[in-house]
Amino acid sequence: MAEIVQQRIEERIPELEQLERVGLFTKKEVKSIIKRATALEYKLHRLIINKEDFIAYIQYEINILELIKKRRAHIHYQFKREEIEYPIIHRINSVFSRATKKWKDDVQLWLSHVAFCKKWATKAQISKVFSTMLAIHPDKPVMWIMAAKSELEDRNSSESARHLFLRALRFHPNNKKVYQEYFRMELLHCEKLRKQKEELELAQMDLGEYEFSPEILSAKLAEIVYRESTGKIKEAEFVISLLDIAAIFKFTKELQDFILQDLQANYTEDSLTWDFMARRELEAPGAGEELQTAKGRASDTNRREERCCQVYEEGVKSLNTEPMWTCYAAFCLERLKRKTNVQELKEKRQERLLGVLQRAHNSSLLKEEYYKNWLQVLLSSEDAEGAAGVAMAATQRYSQSVSVWSLSLQTLIHLESGAVGKLFQDALTHVNPKESLPLWQLQVQWSVANQSPEETEAVFKRGLLSAVAAVAMEMKESYLDWSFSTGGYKKARKTFTSLNENRPLSKAFFTKMIQIEKEQETPKMSCLRDYYERALQEFGTSDDDLWLKYIQEELGPQGQPENCGKIHWRAMKFLEGESVERFTSKYTLLQTGHL
Repeated sequence: MAEIVQQRIEERIPELEQLERVGLFTKKEVKSIIKRATALEYKLHRLIINKEDFIAYIQYEINILELIKKRRAHIHYQFKREEIEYPIIHRINSVFSRATKKWKDDVQLWLSHVAFCKKWATKAQISKVFSTMLAIHPDKPVMWIMAAKSELEDRNSSESARHLFLRALRFHPNNKKVYQEYFRMELLHCEKLRKQKEELELAQMDLGEYEFSPEILSAKLAEIVYRESTGKIKEAEFVISLLDIAAIFKFTKELQDFILQDLQANYTEDSLTWDFMARRELEAPGAGEELQTAKGRASDTNRREERCCQVYEEGVKSLNTEPMWTCYAAFCLERLKRKTNVQELKEKRQERLLGVLQRAHNSSLLKEEYYKNWLQVLLSSEDAEGAAGVAMAATQRYSQSVSVWSLSLQTLIHLESGAVGKLFQDALTHVNPKESLPLWQLQVQWSVANQSPEETEAVFKRGLLSAVAAVAMEMKESYLDWSFSTGGYKKARKTFTSLNENRPLSKAFFTKMIQIEKEQETPKMSCLRDYYERALQEFGTSDDDLWLKYIQEELGPQGQPENCGKIHWRAMKFLEGESVERFTSKYTLLQTGHL
């Protein structure tokens, strides 16, 4: 191993001598480089090699390259690159090659090599790296796309890029992203040729027998890609994505028209087609003379939106589905949210949205989340009767949805409806008990604010009987809190006594009672001990903080410090797993006064 390392160091000597001779590095710095490089080389030639050692070696060499670059700029010396930088770049490439052969599956390592090649190495080296990488990772479409993009941008070779895309499609014949980028590449190639032709014509150069193919210049290759891809991927969303790519280029009007005709002819069963066609109406040219005033601009906008709605109306007639109504409602909501100072336009947009939501609801095709938007619009326009009706209708349409019940009940509470109490009972019978906690919390809030203490207590007691642990525990905590706020310490203590034996129990239930006790003018230490002991019966095996707080309580003015040793012994006996270590370290901090 020593001979190999020595040979590697000796290979560096010519470049290091040049660095010193031309004044880029001092003699001391060169010695430092040799020392560090020797240590790194030894790590690379051990029997058991680590990826981190290779990365450290590469990073050190790149740092040297960056330093050379800065010093060249500083002293304005730009010669002898072949003797200084090129050997370092070659060495880094060879180390990268060794690393990627050893750890073939590390994609990030391959990408790091590609990034290095782009910044420092030759363009031919990038192609070699990509070629090796694709032989090992042909299953990753993004790698093929990167390689093709590199061929087009770095080597200016559209032929190689096309060849890579065709190879990629053998491995991924139905991959949307590969087809999209292939389509984009053909359009970029076409754009480049058109620019070349324009420049040559402008220079009036004689091309001899060479001619630019009219088919290629008119994006026929991109059209072939489109036909091939849509033959395999028959989705409106994919077709629209290709149309969006074509729209970036100015010379693709014919291609766009062809794609648009195909979309309208073959994809009318997809709501996205109607949505796309409708939104295109917003981009239609307007009347120039009207756009001079705010009212004129609003009138023109309203006409465009009306045309969009006409397309949507055709869509819901031929495709009466939930996704179609969702697209229509989303468009109307989006337009309503747009700011305008013209009240007429705002009112028209609101009227349009409410009409669409009502019709979608009547068809039982309105999505759950749009009921919230519907209620917000009605409440903002102070239509209490309409909001109450929608709230009730929403619960009938989505009777098992907790979020719909919560939203509807909140709306009816806001409107001070008299039917809220009965609706809470209906809600709890319809929804899944495991998901009912938000409804119980909402009912408690409403009952505390609107009902008598007896009725509120009845709500709590019903909640305590829930078979769902989360609901029962939450009700216990809320009941204790409410008891203290309405009846003071005595009632809270009575409530705690009646509930502390009924499982499931939560830590918050005990800590709340401890807090209530400590807030009294003369807190009873015997009561606090009782609360801690009961809490530790439930959570003593895992909760180290509870033991620590118990010890802190005994160290306080009301406690007996001589009990701390016994509590510590019990904690060490009861606690399990990692909680023992946490308790030990925290207890040590407490003893030294750092906690």
